[in-house]
Amino acid sequence: MIIGKYLPGHSIWHKLDPRSKLITVSLFVISCFLVGYWQALVALAGLELLGILATRLPLGYFLKSLRPILFFVFLTVGLQVLFNRQGEIIFEFGFFAITDEGIGNGLFMALRLIIVVLVSTILTLTTKPSDLTLALESLFSPLRAIKFPVAEMALMIAIALRFVPTLFEETQKILKSQASRGVDITEGKIRDKVSQLISLLVPLFVLSFKRAENLANAMEVRGYVPGMARSSINLLKWKGQDSILVIGAIAIFALSLWL
Repeated sequence: MIIGKYLPGHSIWHKLDPRSKLITVSLFVISCFLVGYWQALVALAGLELLGILATRLPLGYFLKSLRPILFFVFLTVGLQVLFNRQGEIIFEFGFFAITDEGIGNGLFMALRLIIVVLVSTILTLTTKPSDLTLALESLFSPLRAIKFPVAEMALMIAIALRFVPTLFEETQKILKSQASRGVDITEGKIRDKVSQLISLLVPLFVLSFKRAENLANAMEVRGYVPGMARSSINLLKWKGQDSILVIGAIAIFALSLWL
């Protein structure tokens, strides 16, 4: 599980202010869902490829981030191919009919999903969880006027992102432990798989609660009190390159709206 992990580096992405990266990624994702033309989506994919190369991180990390969504990619393409009846019919068998527009829409939506996941991976791989928390807290600070718990919300999001890969690793350890004892969740009848799945979920929930309790104790020992103002050793600094990045993201967003 790659999403949620941070990899140290010295690229321009690592040096950018996390607030500018959050704004850019958000506008880029919205732009992906706004465009409805292949040319525009391919152009966005090209810009994202340049962004990936600018991170100076191995491409294998970005390819691994696509593994968890492969099922949804194939499901999206399959549903469009099987149930989209618009366009010219390429193949027909009984009730099912495959059209050129169904294939095109399926591939278009699959590419859109891949772009969104990859741009989110760029953000998490090049941004420390602590910096991400500060960025969220800074961007949502106007909501304090309506008594919204901005700091607590930012902390919860950062913790959730941080523990996604941790829980995935714990799941892999439990599966390997059960496999060493002769329990294979991929074999047997559906009824057996359901009972084996329960045997996986119970220890996973126990480990999750233990980690949550340890984290709560650690925060309490360090003097964390929800709602109280806190200082931070890390200070965010907005630079000229951050302004250029955000202006470029706004331009892409405006162009997507116009298209």
